[in-house]
Amino acid sequence: MVLLVTFQTQPIWKIILDAYIIWIAILFIFKLIIANKRILHLTLLFFIFIILGYVVDYLGLIATEPLLRYIINWYPVFVVVIMAPDIRRSLEIVWKKETGSSSVIMGSQTTRDAIVDATMYLSKEKIGAIITIEKHNTLDHFAERAIMMHSNISKELLINIFTPNTPLHDGAVIVRGDQILCAAAYYILSDKAVQDKTMGSRHRAGLGISEVTDSLTIIISEETGDVSIAVEGILLKMNDKDKLMEYISMFMR
Repeated sequence: MVLLVTFQTQPIWKIILDAYIIWIAILFIFKLIIANKRILHLTLLFFIFIILGYVVDYLGLIATEPLLRYIINWYPVFVVVIMAPDIRRSLEIVWKKETGSSSVIMGSQTTRDAIVDATMYLSKEKIGAIITIEKHNTLDHFAERAIMMHSNISKELLINIFTPNTPLHDGAVIVRGDQILCAAAYYILSDKAVQDKTMGSRHRAGLGISEVTDSLTIIISEETGDVSIAVEGILLKMNDKDKLMEYISMFMR
């Protein structure tokens, strides 16, 4: 009631500005939450605790109520401390999407040919590999923990990187424009269940990076030689060379 009276005494432009600021804040927080599945899950869990708090209060459970109140009060602090890296990445994703700025110049046809030809060779030889193509969302956070290369991309270099028992064969290669930014990059594995039992940690890693950035990741299975693409949290099999080239060309426009 006090708030309603206060609004009635305010000029209309202040009310509109107030509402606009609140709307922007809510929209930003919502985008931040949905940009990362883990933050989304923790936010849903927070609301479950709040609902349980009302239920416990209604039932008069005097022992449980203080415990739930303690959890609810400290839960946001716990999330910020534990999820700090994820929050940082989500903020980065939201900022990049809002500004619409591209961090790189997309690769040339020569680069696409090198990626596709290397993929087909690795598939034929059943050599496991992960190749991530950066788009708008920067992958610097993952690259800084990897082995930096800044090398011109070629079929031969990609094959050499993923050849078993070589120093860089574990982890992912990140492609930025016409260069290999780094090798031996590691991603957070996706929580999403993969139905195909032949798909392992490489596929979950590819899904994981596609869930938090707008990149495209090519995964080659060392068990079957199958080629898959992870993009926007979706995993697609892509064993046909022409279809793979068409998909990558569309992505890298």
